[in-house]
Amino acid sequence: MKAMDLASHPDASAYGVLAPRSPLVRRLLARNPSAFTFTGTGTFVVGQGTVAVIDPGPDDPDHIAALIGALVGETVSHIVITHTHMDHSPAAPALKAATDAEIVGCAPLVLSDDGPRADAGFDATYAPDRVLADGDSISGPGWTLTAVHTPGHTSNHLCFALPQEKALFTGDHVMGWSTTVVAPPDGDMADYMASLEKLMARDDAIYHPTHGEAVTDPQRFVKHLLGHRRQREAQVLRAIGEGWTTIPQMVAAMYAMVDKRLHPAAGRSVLAHLIDLERRGKVARAGDVWSLA
Repeated sequence: MKAMDLASHPDASAYGVLAPRSPLVRRLLARNPSAFTFTGTGTFVVGQGTVAVIDPGPDDPDHIAALIGALVGETVSHIVITHTHMDHSPAAPALKAATDAEIVGCAPLVLSDDGPRADAGFDATYAPDRVLADGDSISGPGWTLTAVHTPGHTSNHLCFALPQEKALFTGDHVMGWSTTVVAPPDGDMADYMASLEKLMARDDAIYHPTHGEAVTDPQRFVKHLLGHRRQREAQVLRAIGEGWTTIPQMVAAMYAMVDKRLHPAAGRSVLAHLIDLERRGKVARAGDVWSLA
């Protein structure tokens, strides 16, 4: 989406407003729109009175002040983190200092990565009071959040289920406006696909992604995401078969209609597919050159 589209999107008028999404869910949008965050990071508040805050967002003083101001009169019991990219977790220390809430969620992950990024870097300041494993829960008056381990976008990624509304907070594993970035070395395509299959086996009625609008038909949406990735995999195999044997050649062929400034990031996605295909014995590599196995 172009910058002008982001600026004119209805969400752009709602920055700094804690808006209701359902009886138990409210959202406050951070003013950090970009090609990879859509209209910005959606910080979710779960519950009424005693609440949990999911993905407090970037270290942006205006966003943090708006969030703290919107929660005056309520008790924040938990600050919940889906993963440690810079647009999700860095506001946690400031929110903890203001509320004395417990920081819980994914495990810390700091990754040195000098390649062309297709998303935010990792938050080196993240220090949870408690790491949640798959199936672990926290709760407050009238609400429960249960961790669902969904590696792929990052190895430490968690979604959180709210059974009272059959809702799932999907972080960046499923986004409401675009496909998810899967960028090696930490992003793993096989893990990402397995995590999507894991969601297919669930009966959630609605997804609340950190970026983009709610997904109201989760099963169909996840089926589409799986199909998209399988199509990309087929494109990679076809490109190699037609003689495009390096990642820049594959990107030029597969992303011909995409802004060339995004091609380095697209190369990371192609690499994720190639690594997965190599593990499955479908392709082989010699240096930077790939071939069908």
